[in-house]
Amino acid sequence: MSELINNSEKRKELLKHMIMQLHEGEAPEEVRGRLVNLMTKIPYNEVVEVEQELISEGVLDEKEVLKFCDIHTEALEGAIDQTGAKEVPWGHPVDTFGRENKELLKVVGQLKVLFTKVKELDSDDQIEMYFTEMRGYFNLLMDVDKHYQRKENLLFPYLEKYGITGPPKVMWGKHDETRELLKSAISALKVTDDVTIEEVKPLIDLVLLPAVEAVADMTMKEDEILFPMSMDKLTDAEWYEIDRQTQEIGYCLFDPSIEWKPGGIEEHEENTDDGYIHLKSGSFTKEELNAILNTLPIDMTFVDKDDKVKYFSQGKERIFQRNRAILNRDVLLCHPPSSAGIVEKILDDFSNNKADSAPFWIQMGDRFIHIEYFPLKNDRGEYIGTLEVSQDLTEKRKLQGEQRILSYGKTKNNGN
Repeated sequence: MSELINNSEKRKELLKHMIMQLHEGEAPEEVRGRLVNLMTKIPYNEVVEVEQELISEGVLDEKEVLKFCDIHTEALEGAIDQTGAKEVPWGHPVDTFGRENKELLKVVGQLKVLFTKVKELDSDDQIEMYFTEMRGYFNLLMDVDKHYQRKENLLFPYLEKYGITGPPKVMWGKHDETRELLKSAISALKVTDDVTIEEVKPLIDLVLLPAVEAVADMTMKEDEILFPMSMDKLTDAEWYEIDRQTQEIGYCLFDPSIEWKPGGIEEHEENTDDGYIHLKSGSFTKEELNAILNTLPIDMTFVDKDDKVKYFSQGKERIFQRNRAILNRDVLLCHPPSSAGIVEKILDDFSNNKADSAPFWIQMGDRFIHIEYFPLKNDRGEYIGTLEVSQDLTEKRKLQGEQRILSYGKTKNNGN
């Protein structure tokens, strides 16, 4: 039997035979038992190769593989060998995918605990409370759509370039099934009137649990097969391009704090021809950015590292009047002599990393004004300028209690 263990082609032929047995109706636990007895483990890359070969050879079509995909997973669970898989660096797209999967599995675990509690209820009175809690967790699981979109639109095109076309299509099909299962689960949980314990139990087994298990099963396919195989196929440059485009889609239940950049990769200039300003956390047009800055209920003035005024916001209710004549002017010349010394000390301390902020508050007639200066640093921690932020806190200081009911702050004058 050792020749089966050590010979890749024979292992793959055996796996093909066992997959065909599954499609012919054999129970997955029986096939898995024979798989483990004969081979102990099968390398992750061979699982993908076998699936691709069965589709390419016309033995099975993609719809057939999709139909039995979950049975394949059940049969292979615990029998996949990841020996030799590449180490995944922190911040790498695969590291992010993996950490997202851990967060998804946490939510899956919390839902399964709730399912058990609901099934053990002896009264209908608490059903609505549990439904509300479960809806919250299912709403979190819907975030998996961004995880799937990054695979479909960023990773799969590279795999197809390497000739791996069948498995991504099958996996994409499972994504769509999972999306529909999650939507159905959320819709079902919105119906809380007159629901009984007898109705809840089949709802969990037939609607809610399949959605949860679909999410969990996909994490296993990814972590044990797809991602190790993808690490073998894609170059660092390709992964870096995936990483650069990831923010356009977004993350799933996890926000990476480590930025990954492989050695020997040259930075590409951001596309400045698409009309958007691209930042790490998103993008917007100049028009949108200008509207955002002028809508914030604060005054902002930016002074660069050379102490020149470079920008000021133009909100509707300014605290301190500014005009464009101050742009590119030395900020010390924009203040009266009595306060110029204080401003000079702030800028000097900020540039020498001696302070993180400088707050002031003053009374201007009947208005209470808060003014604060902040040093600005780049990604390398280097001082690049100072931001002055002023805010009228007169009305906010009067707030008491809570405001939970919708109430518009100002009524727009429509001429009536």
